[in-house]
Amino acid sequence: MQTWQRNASCVGLDSSIFYPPTDREAGRAKAVCAECPVRQDCLEFALTVREKEGVWGGLTAVERQRLVRRRRRQRRAALASTG
Repeated sequence: MQTWQRNASCVGLDSSIFYPPTDREAGRAKAVCAECPVRQDCLEFALTVREKEGVWGGLTAVERQRLVRRRRRQRRAALASTG
């Protein structure tokens, strides 16, 4: 268990909440994440390990994929403007 996980709002909750059948049903998990003191740590962990399922850091898998693409575009744009 990562150190930040001990402080997560989801500790002790049924993990199935964070693996909804569809993204449209992710509201309950997102509500827990919205109040979580380690939300950003959770999100960055999921991005680092390339977690493909579930709600992590308040984002679904599809939302995390979009975030990764957006960050890549921003890095490319930053590199292009400096070089």
